Amino acid sequence: MESIIPLLAKTQTAAAAVRNLPDAQKAALLNHLAEQVLAHTDAIRAENRKDLDRMDNADPKKDRLLLNEARIQGLAQSLRDVAQLPDPTGQVLLERTIEQGLRLQKIAVPLGVVGVIYESRPNVTLDVAALCLRSGNACVLKGGKEASHSNEYLVRLIHQSLAEFEVPAEAVLLLPTDRKFVAELLTATRYVDMLIPRGSESLIQFVRKNSLVPTIETGAGVCHTYVEQTADLEKARAIVVNAKVSRPSVCNSLDTIVVDRAVAADFLPTLKEDLEKYNVEIFADEAAYPILQRARYPYLQPAQTEDFGREFLDFKCSVKVVEGVEEALVHIQAHSSRHSEAIVSQNAAAIERFLNEVDAAAVYANASTRFTDGGVFALGAEIGISTQKLHARGPFALEKLVTEKWIVRGDGQVRW
Repeated sequence: MESIIPLLAKTQTAAAAVRNLPDAQKAALLNHLAEQVLAHTDAIRAENRKDLDRMDNADPKKDRLLLNEARIQGLAQSLRDVAQLPDPTGQVLLERTIEQGLRLQKIAVPLGVVGVIYESRPNVTLDVAALCLRSGNACVLKGGKEASHSNEYLVRLIHQSLAEFEVPAEAVLLLPTDRKFVAELLTATRYVDMLIPRGSESLIQFVRKNSLVPTIETGAGVCHTYVEQTADLEKARAIVVNAKVSRPSVCNSLDTIVVDRAVAADFLPTLKEDLEKYNVEIFADEAAYPILQRARYPYLQPAQTEDFGREFLDFKCSVKVVEGVEEALVHIQAHSSRHSEAIVSQNAAAIERFLNEVDAAAVYANASTRFTDGGVFALGAEIGISTQKLHARGPFALEKLVTEKWIVRGDGQVRW
């Protein structure tokens, strides 16, 4: 294949068919797809195994790639959840008649063609297709070669469901994995209305710097949990451990523990048993290192400057000891990626200050950052977590896949 432009042109044409689907049919299509996913669980796992077998077991991204039976059931449920959400298109956002007698309406309409560039996450294939179809959009999927077998099979199921509802298969386009086509996609302003990169920081920055198509960043997650001196230390232990080990390869997992000096000696040793069980490597600052050393924590390294502001995506984290809320806020401001940040505290004033001053898409008081997720937030699914401030911020889901159109009705009015 020399060019993907003919494919993109077909997807742009197919977008009209999706846009014209009645609400009930869009919901029915997704419910049909959910049934197909469950019915083909064994085949999906077999294709996914081909991808898994090509990846090193030590690679932390392998967890993202895995589609086991529970996750496939979760994907099917996510499709059903999206089907149940109200159609975000066609809503009248404003209505008035102006002096000249023109009747104005501002309505929510689909974006058109949404492109997503992503890496080793086959779940994104279904999530993006579901959200785009439900909101009346066509989509272009540029998945990574790591998940090629999984993605190709899932798109085959999507195309079968589209055919059942007489929607052109090109409404969900899976591009070849060859990276040579990325540059063409980034400049396809005639055919693609929005691009969303989802993956590593290097991928996101490459798209941001080179795309002529409007882009929404789903940024890297450098997430902190601040244990303030009044914290219930048992709750703090549970929150920190959960945020670090439950799924370390995802963007809402913990990267840095920030702890007040007043409780550091009591708190840090309580993490030993749980984190040691997962072989979590800790990069500790000058104050935290001797505390953990005395606790005989086995996987301990002195922290370097670059260990703060680092997205580990692995069983690793750093520890920073601070003198109080002021220093904690300064540290987080300097190193946060503005994704998800948490405070554990019983001090109402400290909590409110943290929630008000921390500049992130999601801020938590006494809870794990692992909750930052479109499905958990009852959005059905997500395309990613936006860390920018224009158009969408936080879990980027159905209600943000629309734009506005002005409808103007007159009776012969002209303007000179």
